[in-house]
Amino acid sequence: MKFMTSIALALCLALTACSADEPEPTAVDTAAVEEEAVVEESREAQPAQAANDEPVELVEESSAEVIEESSDEPLLLAAAETQPVNREWQFTENRHYFRMVPTQPTVGGADKIEVAEFFWYGCGHCYDFEPHINRWSENKPSSARFVRIPATWNPLVMLHAQLYYTEEVLVKNGKIADPEQFRNAVFEEYHKRGNRMTTEAAIQSVFTRQGVSADDFTNTWKSFEVAQKLRVAQDLARRYSISGVPAIVVNGKYRTGAAEAGGYPKLLEVINELVERETIR
Repeated sequence: MKFMTSIALALCLALTACSADEPEPTAVDTAAVEEEAVVEESREAQPAQAANDEPVELVEESSAEVIEESSDEPLLLAAAETQPVNREWQFTENRHYFRMVPTQPTVGGADKIEVAEFFWYGCGHCYDFEPHINRWSENKPSSARFVRIPATWNPLVMLHAQLYYTEEVLVKNGKIADPEQFRNAVFEEYHKRGNRMTTEAAIQSVFTRQGVSADDFTNTWKSFEVAQKLRVAQDLARRYSISGVPAIVVNGKYRTGAAEAGGYPKLLEVINELVERETIR
């Protein structure tokens, strides 16, 4: 029985996630293959590597101020809850989600429960999951914050992560007016137009068609801000043990995905329950 369950789980995983172990997509013609070779050769020139000497600042789960050892202030113990919350949960640990021990840092502050989606523009499952997570984000609990973190496990995926953070910074600076439309255009570039975006030039052409000037693209693409974001993404993927996408991490504590939850609609229910767990704890 356990053997059959293992087979079923493996099949489910294969259908609901793109794995880091999968080979990089190959182009349909010689030119594209040569482009991908350029990516390999220029890997050390990626901005992410240029910022290696700078410290990575991640936000720990607690935002409480640290009391200096020399302080004369007495330490006060937190009062125990007099009325513990009695809640019958629908989903179970180690089946529908996994707890990370110890709890890991998050991108944002401790004022919200952070829901992070790890994704890759070239992943068909991420493309399918996009409308589901967008609807959830539009109606998410008020206590939650939603962030996206691009996968970074090989040179091509890393290049697309740089694309994402260039896009994010340009949105923040008002250079991309409709972020959702732009994001959908990038997905379609890969999955509908057949542009694997294996070089900086191929990626810039996407930005150009969306009205981003050459100067705005180049200055942002090579910026320290983008390089630092890439380093944080790499660090969080390692801390969270991300080996496939799409993957969801709630508050640096719980990791889950469609395979564990039982499909995309169920995954959104798992996310909501984990957010509630963190809200009332």
